[in-house]
Amino acid sequence: MNTPETAGTAFSALIRTASQDEHREANSSAFITGLLGGRLGVDAYTRYTVQLWFVYEALESAAARLAGDPVAGPFVRPELFRLTALERDLAHLRGPEWRARLTALPATRTYADRVRECAEQWPGGYVAHHYTRYMGDLAGGQIIRDTAERTWGFARKGDGVRFYVFDGIPNPAAFKRTYRTLLDGIRVDDLEKQRVIAECRRAYTLNTAVFRALGEEFPRSA
Repeated sequence: MNTPETAGTAFSALIRTASQDEHREANSSAFITGLLGGRLGVDAYTRYTVQLWFVYEALESAAARLAGDPVAGPFVRPELFRLTALERDLAHLRGPEWRARLTALPATRTYADRVRECAEQWPGGYVAHHYTRYMGDLAGGQIIRDTAERTWGFARKGDGVRFYVFDGIPNPAAFKRTYRTLLDGIRVDDLEKQRVIAECRRAYTLNTAVFRALGEEFPRSA
């Protein structure tokens, strides 16, 4: 049900505002601040990249099946897909046998399982995870790419950071406007919109749990 504060407010604005606290918590985690501050090494960056593979495998393995769904389908945009780029990065970071050594942290497994559950049972929930992941990586992920290139000498937009390079999106600002329009036109009622917002907040919380686990594995240097 709409409240006086939300009646008439674009859904893209509602979902962003409602999840601000969880989003901020994820971005201020000790692991991410340590990574961006140069206090963690390439091993930590590699371990994080491995965790991303599990989440994006859950997201993108369902994409073809959801492409025709009236709720989730409009969000299935091939130019966003990250799995191929992730796999190229992992081959660079861990060598040709990278796949044989993939291990998910328990927090990552929980996160990926929730993404897969939504993909299989709840298109609105899938949209929530789609939004938090892809829009975050299209925006803030560029800071991680820049840090990785400067800190560990990866070629600019090359192997090791290709996950953050959206070759199919030459104008990210315009794409984000298009994405917000998709959110505003999502084909669900007001009650379902509130459920999607709640799932968005949950997605950030799941992501923060992964950062917390990574932080325990890679404590920041003083």
